[in-house]
Amino acid sequence: MKKGGILALIFISVVINYMDRTNISVAAAAISAELNISKVEMGLIFSAFAWTYSIMQIPGGMLVDAVRIRILYPFILVAWSLVTVFKGLVSSVAALIGCRMAIGFFEAPSYPANNKIVTQWFAEQERAGAIAIYTSGQFIGLAFLMPVLAVIQEWFGWRGLFVVSGLIGIVWAVIWYIFYKEAPDEQKKDQPGVAQANLQTPEHSPKHLPKQTPVSWANLKLAFSSKKLWGIYIGQFCLGGTLIFFLTWFPTYLAEYRGFSDLKTGFLASVPFLAAFCGVLLSGFVSDLLVRKGFSNELARKTPIILGLFLSSSVIFANYTDSTLWVTFFLSLTFFGNGLASINWVFVSLIAPKHMVGLVGGCFNFIGGLSAVIVPVLIGFLVQDGDFRPALALIAGLAFTGLFSYIFLVGKVETIEVPVTEAKA
Repeated sequence: MKKGGILALIFISVVINYMDRTNISVAAAAISAELNISKVEMGLIFSAFAWTYSIMQIPGGMLVDAVRIRILYPFILVAWSLVTVFKGLVSSVAALIGCRMAIGFFEAPSYPANNKIVTQWFAEQERAGAIAIYTSGQFIGLAFLMPVLAVIQEWFGWRGLFVVSGLIGIVWAVIWYIFYKEAPDEQKKDQPGVAQANLQTPEHSPKHLPKQTPVSWANLKLAFSSKKLWGIYIGQFCLGGTLIFFLTWFPTYLAEYRGFSDLKTGFLASVPFLAAFCGVLLSGFVSDLLVRKGFSNELARKTPIILGLFLSSSVIFANYTDSTLWVTFFLSLTFFGNGLASINWVFVSLIAPKHMVGLVGGCFNFIGGLSAVIVPVLIGFLVQDGDFRPALALIAGLAFTGLFSYIFLVGKVETIEVPVTEAKA
């Protein structure tokens, strides 16, 4: 299978992943009205996904290091899609929270798996572009899906929205299993008699490919004791805070605080996602171009993230205008900045010891996932009286915190060296 096909599979999987974790935001107003759910309760429902998603990131990363992607990915796709279908059948806050927790549980290994696929299939100087392409799925997919999901809900109601979303994921799991192939070196390792020299291709040599490794407490300790790694973990938390606002409360902000209709909300909500899509692609390809031209990782990799976090702080200006045009502009600029910074997954493969890419990816996404636990609930409390201005101030503060984390904690971009004895522990 060629690299373009691999990226297409990951891209569509990311679209479906985010469709199933965010369709609740499109349905939130209708669910609240029918089931008489308060804003604080809705914040808990939004957050419940991340309770299990975050907790399972480290075990999920370890699972990705131990299980072949071709088997693991279709399994988790089917599992979270079935829960999505079931979510359309429930009628209580507790059941909705339970479904959201189950979806988070089964989606947890997906991003560590995406990162490992890219690490296996792409050389270092190609990875930011590859990560940008599949990460853009969460933006471009939702940019087009927000209006589509709003129309589906208009036709079939919020319950039908969940059923349709889940069925799409089940079909895609079958397609994934049929078409995905392991990286060439993984295929050759399963074929007796293949010469070891055949594995030494520039793109698939062992120095580019993390080996499958057993669970190690020494590795886990290292993953949480490095200042560099904490720099990218905190940055991921702050980026996640902005992202989770757009994935959860943003449609409610437009519908209730700005007073737009459901369909208008669906279409206006797509504009910031398009901006984020442009941001992540621009960042990824420019970053890879700078690397190929010999620029340092500090310039090529860190600059888009620092600039993106700075632009994300512009969300605060939406508090000072009543113009639909300017509100859309500032929110789009905010999400464009979030897109610019979304190549931060490349730092996992740049900084993590090569035998710990899956584990560090899990820790990285675990800390990022905590933002999805905390921020939706916190916003629910902040907006109880219907005023979203404190919530936007919170998002701006997170952007600045992430910016300082990359400047002062990450430091020089280089792989963490591990003594051989420790690596084998």
